[in-house]
Amino acid sequence: MRALTYCAVILTGVAVQVGAHAAPAGQDRSQQLYPALQRPPGDPELIARGQALYGINCRACHGLDLRGGDLGGPNLLRSQLVLRDQRGEEMLPVIRDGQSGAGGSSMPPQPLSDADSRAVVEYIHDVLGTASRQGGPPLGDEVELDILVGDAAAGQTYFAARCASCHSPTGDLQGIGARIPGAQQLQNTWVRGGARNADRPPITVTVTQSSGERVVGRLERLNDFLVVLTEADGRHRSFSRHGDTPVVEVDDPLATHREMLPRYSDEDIHNVTAYLVTLQ
Repeated sequence: MRALTYCAVILTGVAVQVGAHAAPAGQDRSQQLYPALQRPPGDPELIARGQALYGINCRACHGLDLRGGDLGGPNLLRSQLVLRDQRGEEMLPVIRDGQSGAGGSSMPPQPLSDADSRAVVEYIHDVLGTASRQGGPPLGDEVELDILVGDAAAGQTYFAARCASCHSPTGDLQGIGARIPGAQQLQNTWVRGGARNADRPPITVTVTQSSGERVVGRLERLNDFLVVLTEADGRHRSFSRHGDTPVVEVDDPLATHREMLPRYSDEDIHNVTAYLVTLQ
């Protein structure tokens, strides 16, 4: 569990940042970055009305505490759209018109009047402001964490045993310590299996039918009853599955990285990072 928690932290690229510049008294860095956190307290009656409307119209998707609900809505306390919003200019259009999300998810338009929508916005701003005041980082300058605390020799041994079957310090990882600036970014990259904004390698699948015909393509969908793929020429193919027929072989380049996540210890991660930094 300790290793899982640590991986979750580094995969999200969390650093201890308490302000790139000194913040004004009483204002933390998050308030500098996000105008929504600089709002003064709102009208208590309007906030109470917004809370009631939120409970009726929004709670199922976004949760009682705005951190996401049973229907899979996003965490509003971390939503960039909500954090950018000052007077409803970002949130009101979404409440009124709905919004399409990644992976086919969407938020339908809400049956609220303009006045009711503004009350919901006011309530969300109030919760956001309260959360930021309670959980904001301490004031001061930015603190850089020194994560180069591992043993490079031990990291090299671990790499040879667990990673060398796919990666090579003289091949794909040659000079990685110089190519990726900063130990934290390097650590995030190798644990994740690639840079945060890099294109993810496609998952491919090979379907071998009972006739012996093999069809290869990019995997689109796979379950116990169906496999859907796209061939190199763009043609979509689908195959019904009945037990082990047809034979389906999936090639996911990042599967091993995902499988390793719960197995890393903090020491493993630090050691491998210390070793990769030496690959200049």
